Amino acid sequence: MATTDTPGTGSAGTGSAGTLYRRITDYANRADPYPLYAELREHGVARQDDGGYLVGTYHEVAALLHDPRISSDRRNRTVPDEVQSVPVAFIGRDDPEHERLRNIAMRPFGPPHAPGRVDAMHDEITAIAGELIDGLRGRDRIDLVEDFAYPLPVTVICRLLGVPREDEPRFHAWSETLIEGFDPTPGTDPAERQRVALQARTEMGLYLGELAESRRGRPSGDMLSAFVNDPGPGGGFTTPELMATAVLLLIAGHETTVNLVTNSVLTLLRHPEALRLVRERPELMPGMVEEVLRYEPPVQLLPQRTALTDVEVDGVTIPKGAPLVLVLAAGNRDPRRFRDPDRFDPTRQDNQHLGFGSGVHSCFGAPLARVEGQIALTALVRRLDDPRLLQDPPVYRRSPILRGPRHLPLAVSGITD
Repeated sequence: MATTDTPGTGSAGTGSAGTLYRRITDYANRADPYPLYAELREHGVARQDDGGYLVGTYHEVAALLHDPRISSDRRNRTVPDEVQSVPVAFIGRDDPEHERLRNIAMRPFGPPHAPGRVDAMHDEITAIAGELIDGLRGRDRIDLVEDFAYPLPVTVICRLLGVPREDEPRFHAWSETLIEGFDPTPGTDPAERQRVALQARTEMGLYLGELAESRRGRPSGDMLSAFVNDPGPGGGFTTPELMATAVLLLIAGHETTVNLVTNSVLTLLRHPEALRLVRERPELMPGMVEEVLRYEPPVQLLPQRTALTDVEVDGVTIPKGAPLVLVLAAGNRDPRRFRDPDRFDPTRQDNQHLGFGSGVHSCFGAPLARVEGQIALTALVRRLDDPRLLQDPPVYRRSPILRGPRHLPLAVSGITD
């Protein structure tokens, strides 16, 4: 195996390339990881000091996302995770197990069985966004995350699943703890993070499982009810599978959208010409959301892939069982795929970004996230009068995977009707 550190040769360098993952996950680089992503693209495939591999070029990442030799199941690693007894949702399984679980989850969410569910929520999402913005009247400073970007998607996903409104606040602490469990920052205690995250996940899973069981035989139109009352011809979830899936849907259903909304506003305020453009031409909003998904994606990397056999990528052999990290955000700025990739362009065409992944594990909730993002940004752009950043860069969340500001303080001159 090549061990040189020469850029652009497809080599797996052991010098600075060997510490790229450590530097990417270092919180000191959270506000601007893009120079490190550019360095990764120069190496092609970067072998890490711990034996893992990073890939950040667009075409290679896209190919690996579709490659059946690449596993999402951590049990296939040469050194498996310590905790193996905890039920894992379909996102962490391979076909055919993944396909079976995902199909059950998809049945009440989208086509072909429930093709209109997301579209039917359009008016409700619009109303929630309007209520949240109305609540900002009389204030000249807001925190976009706490006041809007978090409560909007958590309200939407709780209503979609059928969580009672009075229980919605309970999920904030649970989800924050789970996301902190993804933080691989050197110097932190991974065992303690895992223990605390496991406890939060267990508590959330038990709550959602009991809520679903309370609706067995009493259909109520929500997804938890559908899971226990209309599982489909192939059979339904076991209780552990239902709990794991419900936790995944609730966490993934709002955490990524929080980042999408917040990253969008931050990017527009950093690019006032783009903000003026989407104000003047609201029909560009869908394309603007897609460009944010490319330019500042809510999910920056996928750390849980594993090679099922020796796989050659760009001249480097990734050995069977080796951990593989696919850096989506690096691929999204690959100049071999996108023209002028470091420029934010809401009118960009042919924008086949990796913001929602690709292949069999492409984002389950992408249709809902797109609708939420477009509705939220349309409302914010139209109704926030003269929004201004009070801190740039803002304080970012700990996670290098789900990357976004923890707070985004803004000054505003008012709220328009």
